[in-house]
Amino acid sequence: MFGTVLVKELKAVLLTPKFPATFAVCSILIVLSVFIGIREYRTAAARYTEGVDLAAQTLRTQSTWMNLSTTAYRKPDPMQVFVPGVTGDVGRLSSVNSTEDVKLRNSAYGDDPIFALFRSIDFAFIVQVVLSLFAILFTYDAINGEREGGTLQLTFAGAVPRPTYILAKLAGAWTALVVPLLVPVLLGLLLVMVYGVPLGSEGWARCAMFMLASLLYFTFFIALGVLISALTRSPATSFLGALAAWVVLVLIVPRIAVMAAGAAHPVPSIAETEGWIDAFAKDRWDQQMKTLSTRWQARQASMEGMSTGEREAYQQSKQQEWANDDDASRQEVQKDIDAYRVRVNEEQANRVAAQEGLAFALARVSPAAAYQIASMRLGGTGVEMKALNESAMRDYRRAFTQYTAGKQKESGTQGGFRITVDSQTGFHFSAPRERGTLDVSDVPVFRPPSKRFGEDTASALVDTGIIAVLVLLSCAGAFVAFMRYDVR
Repeated sequence: MFGTVLVKELKAVLLTPKFPATFAVCSILIVLSVFIGIREYRTAAARYTEGVDLAAQTLRTQSTWMNLSTTAYRKPDPMQVFVPGVTGDVGRLSSVNSTEDVKLRNSAYGDDPIFALFRSIDFAFIVQVVLSLFAILFTYDAINGEREGGTLQLTFAGAVPRPTYILAKLAGAWTALVVPLLVPVLLGLLLVMVYGVPLGSEGWARCAMFMLASLLYFTFFIALGVLISALTRSPATSFLGALAAWVVLVLIVPRIAVMAAGAAHPVPSIAETEGWIDAFAKDRWDQQMKTLSTRWQARQASMEGMSTGEREAYQQSKQQEWANDDDASRQEVQKDIDAYRVRVNEEQANRVAAQEGLAFALARVSPAAAYQIASMRLGGTGVEMKALNESAMRDYRRAFTQYTAGKQKESGTQGGFRITVDSQTGFHFSAPRERGTLDVSDVPVFRPPSKRFGEDTASALVDTGIIAVLVLLSCAGAFVAFMRYDVR
């Protein structure tokens, strides 16, 4: 009996005129999204390689260790072929030197805003929005449509158990919709292998978990359509109810969760925090200039009554000592500014983490949000990507500035620019002389943050588990609702 109902349901879905059109549209979208993802990843990887080579070449042409600067680049992830996440919104590079804080800039959508307006179609988006909507459209009349057509009452005129019927309905709808879509998915994976996208064993494991999450998410909306059909008497009513449920779960709940989290845990904007840091830095440098002025005046006073020759000899003997004192004072100011910047950034990061944690917790009520969070964690393209890369770049900045400071001391240019005030010769400004190109063979190299496979998969499993629970609840709801359904 189960097999008979299953075959009947398969025919009811596969032989409808809307199925081939839907299958063709979804197949084209899936294959096209993977192809576009591969092309965009290869472009990003090429730009990354070019940027790293350019940064190394620029370092080799420098002639002084003073204020040496380089650029660190964010490495693209192969999983962005399927889940681009926020890769287009997050900057791809940051300057690294002793005076500027690390800040990712030059994002793809920032450089080309037109792509932010009409974003590219990716695999995760197709599953989250397009396939879930088609699942609703194919199942909203699974029960009440047969009741309205008279076939439901005729079916139960025989000895067909209700549990068997509803289980066959669910299995038939799932098989008819899921199995054909495996063909374009396999074609997309074949494209990944043909184009040599370097996923690696870990990447393929992430990809498998992503496909599992996609399958569960699609299954939820199949079961939801059957559930709503079993709760209503008219296909028109169930269609409106299913569409409203889809809009709420996919479009409204995630956004309301973010808004609620923003109201509960407000976070200062980047412009505000940068303003605080700039104000503190300006105040400290103003203090430094006053200190230097007082120090220069004291030095001039110590040379009062000396002849020109004695003055020059005295300045020559004190030049290195004064340069060391000025440089030590400058470094102390820079340390204070860096320490204040670290405190502000840590406080900002803590507030952001609290806000994101609350937003994710509220949004997970929606399977769409749980699916998006899981897919971006598996793809390494979620909101945490920015913090991870900037943290790695700050660690690199510390190593880089320590290295350059040591080289400055070795080369004798640690004093940087030198300003002297003489009552006879007046104001004098000097900078270290260029001594040819530098030997940068042992300069620290930026290493992108390593992937956190265990942590990412554990987090994704939680969200995938949430989707699985929602699937079971919707199936159970459909089962219970049909047990009480009036087939007349």
